[in-house]
Amino acid sequence: MGAPNPAIDVLRLTLLPGVGPVRFDRLVQRFGDASRVLAASAAELELVPGIGAATARSILEGQREVNALVEQELAHADRLGVRLIAKGQSDYPPLLATIPSAPPLLYVRGVLPGSIPPAYAVAIVGSRRCTAYGIEQAERFGGVLARSGLVIVSGGARGIDTAAHRGAVRSAGRTIVVLGCGLGTCYPPENRDFFEEIVRQGKGCLVSELPMQTAPNAENFPARNRIISGLSLGVLVIEAGVSSGARITARLAVEEHGREVMALPGRVDSAASQGANELIKAGEAALVTSPADVLQILEAPASHQFAGTHDARYQGAPSDQDLGARLHDLSVGVADVRRSILAALSSPMTLDQLVEATALPPSRLQAELTMLEIERRVRRDGGVLSLVRGSAPKG
Repeated sequence: MGAPNPAIDVLRLTLLPGVGPVRFDRLVQRFGDASRVLAASAAELELVPGIGAATARSILEGQREVNALVEQELAHADRLGVRLIAKGQSDYPPLLATIPSAPPLLYVRGVLPGSIPPAYAVAIVGSRRCTAYGIEQAERFGGVLARSGLVIVSGGARGIDTAAHRGAVRSAGRTIVVLGCGLGTCYPPENRDFFEEIVRQGKGCLVSELPMQTAPNAENFPARNRIISGLSLGVLVIEAGVSSGARITARLAVEEHGREVMALPGRVDSAASQGANELIKAGEAALVTSPADVLQILEAPASHQFAGTHDARYQGAPSDQDLGARLHDLSVGVADVRRSILAALSSPMTLDQLVEATALPPSRLQAELTMLEIERRVRRDGGVLSLVRGSAPKG
């Protein structure tokens, strides 16, 4: 049905009873890939930590019935234009792959911003029960950050999530909607037309780790939150209650994923802002008041993502000297390329004109422009690129 064989094997394994992300990782680490897991004997399966005799038997017996489920799942995905991406495949989001219990399989409908050119993403999350202030600010941050080249990630829920996505779409930017249900359903239902618009614009997508017809049950959303954080360089909280899902996402981001956490302050007497204000008060989130603050905070992690040293930054490099050497080697060519871009932009240009002027491959040019925008050295006004005052090339 158009899905690569590795994704089909992963799908077959994830549909077996008792195989969640943790057990999936243990099984694949032991046997090498999903196809070898499916070919293993009960005795071999029992050697895997956390897989006892009952689970091993369940895996073997389940394979007799799962083939029909796999065919139904693939047919449904094919009808809706959904593709399956298995962890380990080249188009699986690289940042997401590094988090604990990363989804073995992603269902994707639309265009998933990839690694070439790099997709620098920020999550914007908040309460469903938000105020007009929250909606206004979520749209503002979503729009400005999308125009600056960032991908806006959120959960598609009512309130802050939808406003952030809407801001990105209205700015002709990229956005990823991570759903807590299967892509064969829609939640919230009133967002159906909006989600279709995101797919139709060709710059965004809907993402889920759940089988196509999975209902939006409450237990799905905490797991969904880890994907929102995992896809992003940082998480911005706008209006969150004390025990809201947005605070769960923020906790995952900082404690388990090593991501930047930011929060927009709100009224001190507003229950809608209590969670965000508490994050700032406790020092668990950086206070931001403008999109420029977010760009400044994300500059360093974006540079590490570009250099391929993001994991080392958060998880500990073999040594500071080794990390410094890698960044130095990568920066030598990067500096020359950026100087050539800045020199070409002595007068404003469209992207096509800049490609011709610099002779750079479009993918490399887009990646460097994104970094220059994040560094606030280049601005984009509609389809025209120009220098920010004081950003002329040196040397």
